[in-house]
Amino acid sequence: MSRTVVLAYSGGLDTSVCVRWLADRGYRVIAFMANVGQGEPSAIAVKRAKAAGASRVIVRDLRREFVADFVWPALKANAVYEGKYLLATALSRPLIAKHLVAVAHEMKAHAVAHGCTGKGNDQVRFEVTARILDPRLAIIAPVREWQFRSRDEEIEYALRHRIPIDVSKRSPYSIDQNLWGTSIEAGALEDPWVEPLADTYRSIRSAERAASRPGYVTIGFSRGVPTALNGTRCEAVTLVERLNALGALHGVGRSDMIESRVVGIKSREVYEAPAATILFEAHQELERLILDRELLRFKQGIAAKYAELVYSGLWFTPLKAVLDACVEETQRRVSGTVRLKLFKGSCRVVGRASPHSLYRERLATYSAKDQFDQRAAEGFIKLFGLPYEGRGARGEGRGE
Repeated sequence: MSRTVVLAYSGGLDTSVCVRWLADRGYRVIAFMANVGQGEPSAIAVKRAKAAGASRVIVRDLRREFVADFVWPALKANAVYEGKYLLATALSRPLIAKHLVAVAHEMKAHAVAHGCTGKGNDQVRFEVTARILDPRLAIIAPVREWQFRSRDEEIEYALRHRIPIDVSKRSPYSIDQNLWGTSIEAGALEDPWVEPLADTYRSIRSAERAASRPGYVTIGFSRGVPTALNGTRCEAVTLVERLNALGALHGVGRSDMIESRVVGIKSREVYEAPAATILFEAHQELERLILDRELLRFKQGIAAKYAELVYSGLWFTPLKAVLDACVEETQRRVSGTVRLKLFKGSCRVVGRASPHSLYRERLATYSAKDQFDQRAAEGFIKLFGLPYEGRGARGEGRGE
C-alpha cells in the first residue's frame, strides 16, 4: 500500500509541524496549498514545507472557482449562519477538500491529512467532504493524535527539526482569510465580555477612523449574480476585491459573534467581510423588489437551512443539491441595479431598480397619480378577519 499522504498545508506553524510529524512516521508527504484569496502562497512557505520534510509542494489558484462555484451560490441563497456569519471560511473548505482529494488521486496517495483541532469546525468540513468524494481514502489528523499541548511545544519541536518558522511574529489570534472574509479567534477574544482590542481586526477601519465622507457604490445583478460595479461590467474576483477595499475604507463588514460550533460548543469569533456584507445587503434588497411575498418568506427558510449545511460541511450532499435547484429557480428574474451608501461602519441600500420590479408607483403613491381603489379595502378586511370574528363574539378576543 502507498505510504503517500496529501496534507492541506497553510504554511503556518501547525501544518509545518504536521509535515515533520507525518514524515517521522514514514509517510511521503505532499503539501497542497490552495489560493482562495488569502494571498499568493509565498516562496518562504513553500521552502518551509520542504524544510519540514515535504517531498513535493503543489499550489493551485482557486480564486475564480471559489467565487463562481461557492460564493455566488451562497449569495443567491442569502445564506447567513445564525443571523451574522457570512460563511467565508466555511465556503472555502469544501473547495479545498475537493482539490485535496483530486491531488491524492493524481499522486496515487492512500490518505489525506489536515491540521485542524479536535474541537473545531474545519475538521468536520474537510473529513466529511473527503469521505463523500472518496470514502476509500484514509484521513489523518495529527493535531488530534500528537503529544503537543501548547504552541510553545510546537515551536520547540519545529526549532529542533530546523523548520524555518518566524517566532518573532507570534500572535495571540488564530486567523483564517480568503476573498469572502476573515475569521479571527483566540487570545483576548476567548473572554466574551472583553471588547475586541484595536489589533484584532486585520483590514477594516474602525467607525471612528473610517472615511469622513460617505461613499456610494452601484452594483448590477444578472439572475442573482453580481456582474457590474458603477455601471461597468466586472470580473468576479476583481469585483469582490474592489468591494473589500471600498468597504474596509468605510468601516463596513465587522462583526463580533458567539456562535454554535458543529461539535456542540460555543465559540466567540470576530469576522471581517466588507464585500460579503455589501453584496448581501444589495442582493437581499433586490429580491424584496422582485419576488412576491410568499416566495420571499419561503426563501428565508431555505436560506437558514442552506447556511446550516454550509457551516456543517455538507456542501456535496443531496439536500444541498435540491436547495441549489430551488434557489436557482428563484433567481431567474433577480436582475437589476442596487445603489448603496457606505458611511462610518454602516451599509444602507438607497436605491434599487429592475425591469422585473413588482413595485407599482400608481398603486403605492399617495399623490394625485393614485389608482388604487380604496373602497375595495373594506371587503378585503372583512374577509381577512372573518376567521377570528367567532372568537370575538364569545369574548375570547379580550383575553378572558
